[in-house]
Amino acid sequence: KESGVDAVKIEGGRKVAATLSAVVDAGIPVVGHVGLMPQYRAMLGGLKVQGKELEAARQILTDALAVEEAGCFAIVLEAVPRPLARLITGRLKIPTIGIGAGPDCDGQILVLHDVLGLTGHKPKFAGQWADLSQAVVEAVSGYCRDVAEGKFPTDKQSFKMDESILDKL
Repeated sequence: KESGVDAVKIEGGRKVAATLSAVVDAGIPVVGHVGLMPQYRAMLGGLKVQGKELEAARQILTDALAVEEAGCFAIVLEAVPRPLARLITGRLKIPTIGIGAGPDCDGQILVLHDVLGLTGHKPKFAGQWADLSQAVVEAVSGYCRDVAEGKFPTDKQSFKMDESILDKL
């Protein structure tokens, strides 16, 4: 409540099901996350599509079912093949949110930096509606230059005070 967030997102399925249930039971709404889980990228062999083979697809489906069973109100399916996302979406009662999982999920998300072209890396599943990378480089370079040359900050960006107070310190 103090943070002002409406929910938390937790990556993992069966292995974190008890944690998911405990958080839900504590009254905190939880969004689950299966498939490519960036927090586990080293264990998954990097940032790549998950669930293309039978056993991997079975694990993702089982994880998604465990997330629903744990009480999550929605689930993110990341970087899974479209047919698997469609099957999971059809089996779950909770909404699926796709990121690189095709159009058959109940909703879609992308990383804002990918949408704006700020990362220098464009995942296959990420659309890009702008390329702001050069504008960011120019802005940061200008800032660094102005700081180094003593042009920023100036009195305009500084706060004033009655300097006679300083004599009393």
